[in-house]
This record gives sequence, structure tokens and C-alpha cells, in this order.
Amino acid sequence: MSTAKVENVVVVGGGTAGWTAAASVARLIGANLNVVLVESDAIGTVGVGEATIPPFRTLHRLLKIDEAEFLSRVQGTFKLAIRFEDWRAVGHDYIHSFGFTGQGCWAAGFQHFWLKAKTLGFAEDYGRYAPELMAAKANRFGLLQENGLSYAYHIDATSYARYLRQLAEQDGVTRVEGKITEVRQTESGDISEVVLESGQTVKGDLFIDCSGFVSLLMDKTLGTEFEDWTHWLPCDRAIAVQTTSAGELTPYTRSIARESGWQWRIPLQTRVGNGLVYCSEFMSDDEARETLLDNIEGEVITEPRLLRFRTGQRVKHWNRNCIALGLAAGFLEPLESTSIHLIQRGVIRLLQMFPYGGIVESDREEFNRQMDAEFRYIRDFIIMHYHLTERTDSEFWRRCREMDIPGSLQHRLNLFRDTGRVFEAERDIFRENSWTQVMLGQGIEPKSYHPIVDMMGDRELRQFMQIQVQKVDSVLNKLPTHQEFINRYCPTAFS
Repeated sequence: MSTAKVENVVVVGGGTAGWTAAASVARLIGANLNVVLVESDAIGTVGVGEATIPPFRTLHRLLKIDEAEFLSRVQGTFKLAIRFEDWRAVGHDYIHSFGFTGQGCWAAGFQHFWLKAKTLGFAEDYGRYAPELMAAKANRFGLLQENGLSYAYHIDATSYARYLRQLAEQDGVTRVEGKITEVRQTESGDISEVVLESGQTVKGDLFIDCSGFVSLLMDKTLGTEFEDWTHWLPCDRAIAVQTTSAGELTPYTRSIARESGWQWRIPLQTRVGNGLVYCSEFMSDDEARETLLDNIEGEVITEPRLLRFRTGQRVKHWNRNCIALGLAAGFLEPLESTSIHLIQRGVIRLLQMFPYGGIVESDREEFNRQMDAEFRYIRDFIIMHYHLTERTDSEFWRRCREMDIPGSLQHRLNLFRDTGRVFEAERDIFRENSWTQVMLGQGIEPKSYHPIVDMMGDRELRQFMQIQVQKVDSVLNKLPTHQEFINRYCPTAFS
């Protein structure tokens, strides 16, 4: 099946998703395309502040975005890790960092060498062998030519959308202001045009739905089915608030488990983004608001904002001549900072298989297959944090401990528990080190390690482990403090 040649691209909705799509299409493949973005100033965006993961930088390199300028514009700071507090048990914390921990070999990851060293009594904490983790704990950051750190950012989402809008308009994107009151379709069911409150119509060959939870095109118009995952991820609400900065500017996100959910803390240059993700079955909105406000630092500078959501995804991310991105495509809570990543991956996949000559079913099927796989891997990774807990202090955590989990996740947990092995799957953004750090942090102790480690004698293994520490220390000794680096490299215009 094919449609007419695609020349007119219509993006419905602004925010991070809409302007990422518009800017990317216009700058990277838009020479012979007419790109229009429709949004209404009367409709707000979720933009509560975002933490990102390292692949975020890939699209920026393609767009030739200057890092220092971008960070200055979005009040950005650097992110090396997420610190999980009280997830395994109240009073226990661990860090999931970017990059690699130690050095593995062709047959076994570093965790196998560490496991044997631990049985012999000369292994330090697993995180001691991770440069990003140790730099995060020391509040240090820098850009190194050799042995550079793997990093991402903390950014202000509203400022980021404005920044992308400027790029997009420079590259010829037309912004149309107005609220959409009608979506028209052809006899075959494809979307043909949207009608604004003013009566203006915007025609298109390909539509990109970035209308948020409303999902105006993908849901309201095309009726695309939604696969609900709340039986595994029961949190369905969040309250967000901004505060003034207090304390050191840390190069990591904090995730603090609470009685019926968890609290985020995202440090920007001039303020801090805070929020509480929770399950309304176990906590009322008033209780959530009180819990959040009782556990923040600094002065409150915005009115707490309530967000309602449902975890899951559309069974099709590309349906007919419409592609959904961001919240219009699905929602996975921001526990591992994957929201913008999924937007960017959808955009890059669209660019890779852009239907210049007309939409064909094989492209749609492949796009949907890849997006579905990535959503599911992230889903499993997030479920793991809830399920692997020793907490029994509330009904919420008891249910999370006892719930049935997807077979795909159960297999990964069993494999690591039995053998210490983690196999990297295609389309899984979380690699061996991420799975290992979280499973160890949440309390899984592997029963065995790979026998190839035994080829290294005890003395040689001790020296090997010492070398791993020396490598980490060598990196740390070259790094300024996070605040010093930001002051020199990318101070915000608002400071």
C-alpha cells in the first residue's frame, strides 16, 4: 500500500516533542519539504523540567548544536548518574551511573571478576570501579580528551522547546497559532487536514501527533488502541514544583522512594525541579502535595502542579499517515529519564525511513516493531526497580514486591541471580552495566560467576582490581568541581 508523494509535513503540538520533530525534519532532510507546526498558546505543555540520558547528545550532534550555548540557554547542568534512595530498603541507597564499571573480557563482564574478588575479601564496593559514579559522588565534572566521561544533562524543558523552536524557524518551519477544532480524513481514512478555531485549514501528507496526553490525531481521530501497563506500573499521578537552589550543584538526579511512590530532584543552574510520582489508590492528591512540600529544599517558586497519566503505549506508533511522538504515543514514568530519549528515537527512525515517495506498509511495520521493542525494554527496566524491593512498610511496596512481572523481565532476573550474566538485547537502551548496577543495588546477589575468571590467579586478580581503582582515580584527579566547570563553560544568562 502506498500514498501520494510526501511533501507537506504537519506537526500538531509544540513542546519538546513537537519542536524536536520540526527542527530535525527541517534541518536534516527538509530541503524539499514544507514543514508546518500547529500549536496554541492557550494549551500548556507538561514542561516540568527534564533529566536526560547520554544518547540525547546523538541528535544534537546531527543538528550541529553548540553544547555550551545550548546549556546556557536551558539553565543546563551535567548528569552522570541517578542516585536511588530508600528503594531497596529505607536507609539504603545506591547509584546507577552512565559509562562502564571496570574492565570485562570477551566472555564475561567485570561483575564476574568483582564477584570472585568479593569472595576472596579484597573487592571494594562495585561502584568504586566506575569513574562516572565516583565523579558524581564527589560532585566533579569535566570534559576530558582521553578517558572522557559518559554524560547527559539536566535541562529546563520549556526553555529547551523555545530553543528548538528558534532552530526550526531558522530552517524554514512555519508555526501556525491556533486551537484545532476538527480533523478531516480522506475516504480511505488517512488524515487530510486540520481545521483551526479561526476557520483556517492546514493540509498535509504526513502528520506528526505531538499533542500530549490528548493524542488528538492518533487516539481521538484514528482510534489507535492503547496497551495499558498500570498493572505493572501502578503510579498514575505526579505533582511538580520548582524551588530555589539550595546546597551543592550535583551532577546527578535524585530519586527518593516514598510511601506510595517516589520523589525526583533535578538540579538546574538557577533552580531545582522537584516532583512526586505516586499511586492515587494509596495516596490522595492532598497527601501527595503535603509529602512533596515537606521533603524539598529551598523556597517554593511555582504553584505545585498536578499531572494525571496512564502508563502504556499505543499498539501502533505509526498508523496510516500519522506518527505519534512523546505523550501522544505512550507514557513511561521518568524514573530512568527516558522521555526525551523515546521522542528522539522516534524522530531518528522517521528520518531513516522517511516516505518521500509515499507511505508503504513495510515502513510502518518496521517503525512500529522498533518502537514497540524499545518501549518494552524500558518498561521492564522500570518495573525492576519496584519489584526488587525489601520494603514492607506500606501496602504499595508490598504489592510491588508480590506482583507478577513480565516473563521477559523474570528471565533477566533469573539469569543474573543464577549466573551473574547479562546479555545485551537489540533496541535495549540499557546495557550490561546498567542492568548490573540496578540489580546489585536492589539486592540480587549472583550465585556464581563465569569460570573464565578462575584462569586469573588470586594475586593477579588482586592486582587487576587495584588497576581498575587506579584508572578511576586518574580520571577523578583531572576533574574540577561540577559548579566550577559550569561557571567556566556554560553559565546561564539568568545567573
